[in-house]
Amino acid sequence: MNTAILKRILKYTKPYSKYIVLSFITAIINITLTLLAPIIIGRGVDFIIGPNNVNFNKLINILILLLLTIIFSSIFQLIMTRCNNIVSYKTIKDLRRDVFNKLNELPLKYIDSNSHGYIINGVINDIEIISDGLLQGFSQLFTGIITIVGTLIFMLTINYKIALLVVIITPLSLFTASTIAKACNSMFRKQSEVRGELTGYVEEMIGNQKVVKSFSYEDRAEENFEEINKKLYTYGQKAQFYSAVTNPLTRFVNGIVYAAVGIVGAITAINGNLSIGNLSAFLSYANQYTKPFNEISGVITELQAAFTSASRVFKILDEKPEVPDKANAINLETAEGNVDINKLYFSYNENKPFIEDFNLKVNPGERIAIVGPTGCGKTTLINLLMRFYNIDSGEIKIDSINVEEITRKSTRGLYGMVLQDTWLFSGSVRDNIAYGKEDATLEEVIEAAKSAHAHKFIMRLPKGYDTILSEDSSLSQGQKQLLCIARVMLSKPPMLILDEATSSIDTRTEIYIQRAFNKLMEGRTSFIVAHRLSTIKEADLILVMKDGKIIEKGNHKDLLKQNGFYSNLYNSQFAKI
Repeated sequence: MNTAILKRILKYTKPYSKYIVLSFITAIINITLTLLAPIIIGRGVDFIIGPNNVNFNKLINILILLLLTIIFSSIFQLIMTRCNNIVSYKTIKDLRRDVFNKLNELPLKYIDSNSHGYIINGVINDIEIISDGLLQGFSQLFTGIITIVGTLIFMLTINYKIALLVVIITPLSLFTASTIAKACNSMFRKQSEVRGELTGYVEEMIGNQKVVKSFSYEDRAEENFEEINKKLYTYGQKAQFYSAVTNPLTRFVNGIVYAAVGIVGAITAINGNLSIGNLSAFLSYANQYTKPFNEISGVITELQAAFTSASRVFKILDEKPEVPDKANAINLETAEGNVDINKLYFSYNENKPFIEDFNLKVNPGERIAIVGPTGCGKTTLINLLMRFYNIDSGEIKIDSINVEEITRKSTRGLYGMVLQDTWLFSGSVRDNIAYGKEDATLEEVIEAAKSAHAHKFIMRLPKGYDTILSEDSSLSQGQKQLLCIARVMLSKPPMLILDEATSSIDTRTEIYIQRAFNKLMEGRTSFIVAHRLSTIKEADLILVMKDGKIIEKGNHKDLLKQNGFYSNLYNSQFAKI
């Protein structure tokens, strides 16, 4: 059992310590009342001496006392269960909230370098396993230990010799349970790891079904799935086998304990040193004493799985967050649009430099187009401007202020960004457009939609701007992109980043969108990533990148005159076949 993980879990339960204390008190009272029942029953047995020799008056009193004991025991058990549930679910709620918030703090490098299925599994499945195993398991473990201790005390008060016999045989049950629990741990850990791998693969296949089908990859996808699923089956089967064996083995040992108590107790009663009622109570205690060991042995296997899941969850929580803003970082709400990049160095891998000695000066209102072959650094440059990744050295300035002196939130708020990949959340059309400006009026939303040429198709939707969108909505990729464009047009940021913003839009609509963008870009510094060179003819400056470096720069006419890389690239797109 990992004590470090246990301490971290208990730290999450600290705000609910009053419920833990109340649970502890009610558990003791509940178990005490439960353990009183065999003694009361034993006394009742002693009042039934034989045929026509029953003390009904005292027996009725015994029955009333037994009834009250059972009623109050049930009440305190209800209170204990309620307290345990509050601690369990509130703790899990806090843990899940912290993990989700942590994901928002992590740099994109972590999100990009880990399987999304692995992350989702950590937020949902692993935390559920922690809830079932650790928190609720500890509740059973706690009550089980109290039951064992309480039962032992009651047995000692009846006959200490027989009680010592029970104690002597007890380590056999503990040894059996602990030996199997060690074997369980390894299998549950492997099972949890492969489950995360399987979740990631399924998420990958479902999210890219069109690609899978278009390349007839179904058979190979099924083979890969079956391979992972087979591993999960193997580890799961072994984990469940060890888990299932634990309980029968401990029950076998417990049966030995019960038989020993019965034989020794009967001999003691025959010799006149133990009443029949006390023997009855002792047998009940022997059964109750061994029962928690069965429950604890079952809980141990759940705890092993829970500790494995907890280690994965805490691994996410222990990831280094984005470098925090400086204490004196300023909130820059608006900007003129001066962008200076000086001696910038950046690499995804420390051993493999990518962008080296990059320099660029952009004046307010200029339109900077970035072109080049795939992998040349276009998107990387955008990521650095948005501070999604941290530069290795050099500086990026906005209006002569180093971006490291500005908060990340306000830096990103200075740019309106339209990506090639569209993203809409489950909500109304209006809410999606107003994503960056929640207080926007309906009139402002409609105006932005009209500017993006999205108003007409929105009005054809069942409820217009109040239509609820979801992942399976019938909108085309182009319509989704128009909504993303409208979102930026509504926020009216001082600078723009357009990363293949019209790639999913038909040629006719693209002409209208380009006009809308031209209007939006007036007076705004704009960075335009484009593969279709026809869309950047009017750019003030075109940067031609290759292998993280600027190999050519100038406007469209100047670059064509140079008859270099850009000229060849442009002519290859418009060459007559």
